[in-house]
Amino acid sequence: MPPPRTPEKRLGHRLAELRGPEVRPRALDARALAALAANPGCRRRAILDGAGVDKGKLASALGSPSVFGQSQFAFVRGNAFEAKVKADGGTELLRLAAEKLDRTAEPPVGARLPDLGAQDSEGRTRRTEEALREAAAERGVWTLLDHPMLALDVAGSPAFLEPDAVVVHPDGSWTVVEIKSFPMLDGAADPAKVGAAARQAAVYVLALERVAERLDPAPRVRHRVLLVCPKDFSNLPTASAVDVRKQRAVTSRQLARLTRIEEIAGTLPDGVCFAPELPPEQLEWSVESVPATYAPECLSACELAFHCRDRSRAAGAVTSLGRPVRAELGGLTTVEDVLAASRGEAGDPDDPAVAALRRAAA
Repeated sequence: MPPPRTPEKRLGHRLAELRGPEVRPRALDARALAALAANPGCRRRAILDGAGVDKGKLASALGSPSVFGQSQFAFVRGNAFEAKVKADGGTELLRLAAEKLDRTAEPPVGARLPDLGAQDSEGRTRRTEEALREAAAERGVWTLLDHPMLALDVAGSPAFLEPDAVVVHPDGSWTVVEIKSFPMLDGAADPAKVGAAARQAAVYVLALERVAERLDPAPRVRHRVLLVCPKDFSNLPTASAVDVRKQRAVTSRQLARLTRIEEIAGTLPDGVCFAPELPPEQLEWSVESVPATYAPECLSACELAFHCRDRSRAAGAVTSLGRPVRAELGGLTTVEDVLAASRGEAGDPDDPAVAALRRAAA
């Protein structure tokens, strides 16, 4: 008689059923995690990300293909720039870290570059923690961790995250490094792109803090991250220190609000599966069995946004007009309700939202 399954194994089996037994799970990266934290009420995204479903393929199978994502050209350019920044043992990267974040420290000469190789994500996570512990204990030297692996609990499931780099300063403190291929012109970059990079880096800061909590004494995780970009229109690296305390606080609060994955999975009817090769009717039924919370901001962060927008508009949900509009309308949740209230056909006249609508209509 086989031994009974643990709760973790039961959940893993259930998530494998949801994405399809033969489908390889898609890793949850920091960009997806930041987007998930920005919309914690969306149970659909939470279960799809928790099960490792490829939402891009799912959207195409549903007939609403996504245009969200990085072009192949931008991907290749970004990899080439990152390689240039980390060349010669990360000499230029560490120089930028010292210049922007730690001018009083010793120059980064003879920095340590520990080997973080391992067979799987769990092994790389353990090796990263070992390297961080060793670097924090060896004061007075710089250490560069190239593509470390960090783990963060997300709604009861571990997410493995891979920042571009982590720098350990001579005083033992840790800094997250984000390397992006968008330019800094005259020392400033596109605010929208910097904001997205800050939200992504905040996820790494949270994961690093979890590692630091397990050490005694706990090293300091710096809340100013190093953003490295090309200077002006060249391929020369420059950098800026970006304070992510606000993004870190928001992300931490939103992740705490996420419904646990096993709770969502437990409410789904039998037969739900998100494998893209299923018939469109069955796939549509499976997706619609999980409630979504659509907002226009999803268009820049989620591959399923077009599908969810179409369904939101078809239902007349006011959330399709944006969260600020939804907040102003109080208990009026559909466009039909709003129009009826404005014409005096429905709604409590003492409701401030209803009164404002009737004044506007008049």
